[in-house]
Amino acid sequence: MYEASARPETRAARWELRALCEAREATIGGWCLIPSPFCAEVMAAAGFDWICLDTQHGLIGYEEMLAMLQAVDARDVPALVRVPWNEPSAIMRALDAGAAGVIVPMVNSAAEAEAAARACRYPPQGYRSWGPTRASLGDPDHSPEVVNRSVLCLAMVETIEAVERIDEITSVPGVDGVFVGPWDLSLSASGDIESPGRMPRDVELIETVGAACRRHDLLAGIACAAPEDVHRWREAGFLMFSLQSDVALLSGASVASLTAARADS
Repeated sequence: MYEASARPETRAARWELRALCEAREATIGGWCLIPSPFCAEVMAAAGFDWICLDTQHGLIGYEEMLAMLQAVDARDVPALVRVPWNEPSAIMRALDAGAAGVIVPMVNSAAEAEAAARACRYPPQGYRSWGPTRASLGDPDHSPEVVNRSVLCLAMVETIEAVERIDEITSVPGVDGVFVGPWDLSLSASGDIESPGRMPRDVELIETVGAACRRHDLLAGIACAAPEDVHRWREAGFLMFSLQSDVALLSGASVASLTAARADS
């Protein structure tokens, strides 16, 4: 368990996120798809507990990710990176660039969960290669042992197959939590995404994941399509929530403003 006295004086945001997660405090994160450091900084300045840079479905390449990490860091907000796939080099590059942790998509088995967790950590807990190019800047206490304790590995559960194996996935050492993707889970369950996370079958699957996380004392997170989803899933035991992405917020606000302006004219 995290102890405040163990936290280095540098990279404070990373440790604060770890502390919140281990204390099982509810957190709400912002989600970035737009490849813009300024957009990431705007999201970080809004007051989110953490920011996720989405390099899977977002338009963010490595260079943009690096600059966005710098922008979010300047606001002292921890940044997670959703990597493109469960591939070691993508995980290691995101962490070397300074991410506080990774969200790994489409984890469907214990073996895949173990691969993700071990890519996040240095030996003996894992096989991450030493080369913290940016992550160690200004941190005299940066070491394999410290990093192994601070980094977060969140496995995404997004398929029927993953839910069926959820107890195996949540039993893997080094997996700190599970993050549910309701859209892909709905697609896997029913072949459509008409009401992700709201159909009875979806709710049952998501609650199954939450129950497994509680049994194994892991963090349960979920992507939310609207603020009311946070309250709904909080009651079900989830503690980590992402809200609409920067694209959805920009698009929604633009449409609402334009509609109101045209209605008044």
